[in-house]
Amino acid sequence: MGIQERKPTSKGPSEWFTGDVWIDSIVESSEDSKVNVAAVHFTPGARTAWHSHEGGQTLYVIEGTGRVQSRGEEAVEIPSGDVHLTASGEEHWHGAANDHLMTRVSITQGPATWGEHVTAQ
Repeated sequence: MGIQERKPTSKGPSEWFTGDVWIDSIVESSEDSKVNVAAVHFTPGARTAWHSHEGGQTLYVIEGTGRVQSRGEEAVEIPSGDVHLTASGEEHWHGAANDHLMTRVSITQGPATWGEHVTAQ
């Protein structure tokens, strides 16, 4: 058994996010597992750039109201308590609604491929 100390909260990089986003890493990938788990805190209107995940992504909204959109589809609201699944390789973005903070837990099974920033939501 191993116990890891809590890592400091880090600012989300501007290459990945528009607006203020803060990341609390919970589990990082290793030689033994590709799984990453993080709590990500979005200020109102903050969002990711378009991206996809090898192995897909599960989002669990634990506070506030978020939005998510897959390429070619309409954006949808994801309230606190909802779980959103994105398939491996599916291009999407997610973030906070314009009038609410949003915190979500992200579970991924592989690396992300980052694209351009979202210009309209």
